[in-house]
Amino acid sequence: MNRGDLKDRLDAKYFALREDLESFKYPLKKLGELVIQEPDYGATSRAVSRISNQQPRYIRITDFGEDGIESNHEFLTADPIDWDHELLKDDLLFARSGATVGKTYIHEDITESAIFAGYCIRFRFDTQKVIPKFVYYFTKIDIYSRWVMAIQRPSGQPNINKEEFKNLIIPVPLQISKQIELVAAMDEARSQRKQKLAEADALLSSLDDYLLNTLELEPPVKDDRKVFAISLQDVKSQGRLNSDYFHPERILALRAMITAAETINCEKLERIVDFVREKIKKPSENYLGLAHVQSNTGELTNVDDMATGDCFTFQADDVLFARLRPYLNKVYCAEMDGCCSPEFHVLRIYDKNLILPNYLAVILRSRLILAQTIHMMTGNTHPRLTNDDVTNLLIPIPKIETQEEISQEVKRRKSEAQRLRSEAETGWQAAKQWFEEQLLGGS
Repeated sequence: MNRGDLKDRLDAKYFALREDLESFKYPLKKLGELVIQEPDYGATSRAVSRISNQQPRYIRITDFGEDGIESNHEFLTADPIDWDHELLKDDLLFARSGATVGKTYIHEDITESAIFAGYCIRFRFDTQKVIPKFVYYFTKIDIYSRWVMAIQRPSGQPNINKEEFKNLIIPVPLQISKQIELVAAMDEARSQRKQKLAEADALLSSLDDYLLNTLELEPPVKDDRKVFAISLQDVKSQGRLNSDYFHPERILALRAMITAAETINCEKLERIVDFVREKIKKPSENYLGLAHVQSNTGELTNVDDMATGDCFTFQADDVLFARLRPYLNKVYCAEMDGCCSPEFHVLRIYDKNLILPNYLAVILRSRLILAQTIHMMTGNTHPRLTNDDVTNLLIPIPKIETQEEISQEVKRRKSEAQRLRSEAETGWQAAKQWFEEQLLGGS
């Protein structure tokens, strides 16, 4: 390298990357040359629970991943709402600090209003110069990942500031039609990936129908009533004043369980599991937070969620049952030893000759249990289940042979879901490599 190049960077990785960029055949542009307005940092408002669709979604670094935001994702809102940071279609966000620095999100869903948080930087592009999704897909290829590693601060908390993102150099075909062609191919690959992932999720989420059919139990009746009457005697006997606890949907689910008890053994959860609370100060390997467990399927997701405090240890075959926001239905049957957020109950089965771990996990994710728990939450900002309510959940326990049959079906579907996910990721990696090769071989 020339001495004249050593103005503000001395690390070799940075200059090696500059040489790699020169291998692209399309004209190189700085990101800051492609915008229609000055990029800006997000709102500094605090995140609070969102109780109405009239409140904007608050997009934070933790809300988006490799493929945007999950369809079943629970959004928060901001307090106060800062409309100066409202997102428009095709706005591109860059995570500017922390373990996820460089992660990107393109805002495509405009069905509801949204604003973005302070640890993100928004770029709004001039579409006469570049298709926003072209830039988004560029951030998915290897050379961008290497740029992030090279440009972020070499010590302390990883960080890339606005000016550094503005100086990101990308190859841009001058013809918009060429950009559209490349974006269309990536859109198709992304769609195929989503389809396979959706098939995998459907395999696992449909376990609930299979479970109820096998147990010969009727699914709970959906009841959306907002107004209903309860007796004073019921309030006194339960020692509860929150009306939702007596919601007809929960009462009907309990009655169904009582009816089921005539033909199948039903026990309170506390009689079949030990609520383990083995606390450690320093997280060990295989840490699991709530974000790691997928809703309704119990599968693990690849998210960046680090422990910030005390954790509970768990063992293989323990069942992790979320205390926080039970409507997200996050239940995981542990396949290894590890530690988890204290927002999980760690359930350790007393007698595996009575109930199997995989069966316990799938029944806790079922509509039979969800119809009870969603009406037992306390708290507004962070709705959760109390310990007493969880210990008293009624669990149907069929013969061990039936549980083994259900467990084998769970394993079969998990294996098929893993195959679909593997195909989805392999195809997506191939598409990203193809995209980079097109930029290297363009004219």
